[in-house]
Amino acid sequence: MIVKKNLNVAYFCMEYGLDKDCKLYSGGLGILAGDHMKSAHDLNAPLVGIGIKWKQGYGDQVIDERNAPDCRFYDSNFDFLKETGVKVTVEVEGRVITCKVWKLDAFGNNPIYLLDTDLPENGDCSISNRLYAGSSHERVAQEIVLGIGGVRALRALNIPVNVYHFNEGHAVPAAIELIREKREKGAGYADALTATREECVFTTHTPVMAGNEEHQLDTLGRMGAFNGLDRSQMEALGGSPFNMTVAALRLSRKANAVAKLHAETARQMWAWIEDKPDIIPITNGVHRATWTSASVAAAYRAGNGLWDAHMAEKQTLIDFIKEKNDVALDPDKLLIGFARRAAAYKRSDLIFRNQEAADALFKSGQLQIVFAGKSHPANATGKLIISRLLEMSRRHPEQVVFLENYDMEIGAKLTRGADVWLNNPVRPKEACGTSGMKAAMNGVLNCSVLDGWWPEACKDGINGWQIGDGKTAADVDNIDWHDGQSLHDTLINKIIPAYYDNRNKWVEMMKASIADTITAFSADRMLEQYYSELYS
Repeated sequence: MIVKKNLNVAYFCMEYGLDKDCKLYSGGLGILAGDHMKSAHDLNAPLVGIGIKWKQGYGDQVIDERNAPDCRFYDSNFDFLKETGVKVTVEVEGRVITCKVWKLDAFGNNPIYLLDTDLPENGDCSISNRLYAGSSHERVAQEIVLGIGGVRALRALNIPVNVYHFNEGHAVPAAIELIREKREKGAGYADALTATREECVFTTHTPVMAGNEEHQLDTLGRMGAFNGLDRSQMEALGGSPFNMTVAALRLSRKANAVAKLHAETARQMWAWIEDKPDIIPITNGVHRATWTSASVAAAYRAGNGLWDAHMAEKQTLIDFIKEKNDVALDPDKLLIGFARRAAAYKRSDLIFRNQEAADALFKSGQLQIVFAGKSHPANATGKLIISRLLEMSRRHPEQVVFLENYDMEIGAKLTRGADVWLNNPVRPKEACGTSGMKAAMNGVLNCSVLDGWWPEACKDGINGWQIGDGKTAADVDNIDWHDGQSLHDTLINKIIPAYYDNRNKWVEMMKASIADTITAFSADRMLEQYYSELYS
């Protein structure tokens, strides 16, 4: 498959995960966007990124003196950005805001242009201070900068675009700006809307309703997001309250979900929307050069030495944990990794829900587990989840570890150095879950609920293990009990015996894990599929 060179894509995303020191991301959406850009570079695809220069990023997680999670903010260093000499303006709440356009050109012909409002001429403007800042008012201002400012930046930079890709609904104001441009040139609203739909495509990333952002129409009107449309036109696009996902679907000619199961779920969620495209599946992929161990990959290609290469990565992880937490894990004991955003549906503490069974499991001395994860600074539930994990690390201090300030460095070390990658969300609320792909490509065996990408790859007992039987139910407590029982059964009767008693089988499973994922779940495959199925 060859990327089509006549499709010039502008990729709009609120966050980009490129490197641990480039604090422009919060989690999976940003990491996916970063991998998208890296593969565009590798494949020489005609694609540029549009984002925001976040002065303080998403915030750093710290475990405070009370042994509880907290968030602290620091100004980031952006010495690597280049001046473009371009500034554009947007109107926010009746005020003209200047946006300076910076260029991040680490990817050659695939730069990312970042808009910055932290300028003297804007006075005390805080729009680009923090990623996903609290109130709806602040979020709308950020989305105006990303969408309207992003389109205006493309025009000022004279960059030709014939496909506008909205990675999540945050960039909907870009479509409103495209409509405004066409109307300014004399088109009627209906014609401008139709023509704009032909230019726009959309990726939805979550089946969790709270992740499909909504704003009151009064707020959007007051903030300037109508941008020439009237209230009835905005309501016809996004409803009341205005839902960004609904509007993105109605403003796009094509749309995709990020896994096959997620596409089924998204189609059901949004079946009631008229004038929307079919939501096709394009399963996410990860950038191999970023996430796979070179020594593990070399051993896999050579057909020998895979276990030794893995053990070297495991020791690197153990040394890192010793340095960070002063806990000495045992390289000869089974080590499970779990790193996720701290959200209730991801059930980070599922293994501990049956405390008696968990205590017995750890008392056996056969299991170690390392957790990492952040919550939104304002998310009390997320902080409680992390507090629960910290409590378990105190209960089992030599076997349970929580690594603070989950970032790309921690993610890479865990997905290379763990023996097993654990994932146990409430099905079907996990859209994809790319960390499991990274682990699989490193020969780290997935143990996961059949959610997200895993149903497409899982060969139970051959390249990893499934938790449960794909069961879903409205009774979440029942599902928790069901999946928790299955998790403990899988650990005790399948994973632990294979690890300690059948090394040859384990290594064969590692080889199968890599073989089944290294191409099929790569970002190169993903990007080629975007060009052939979404952009064309």
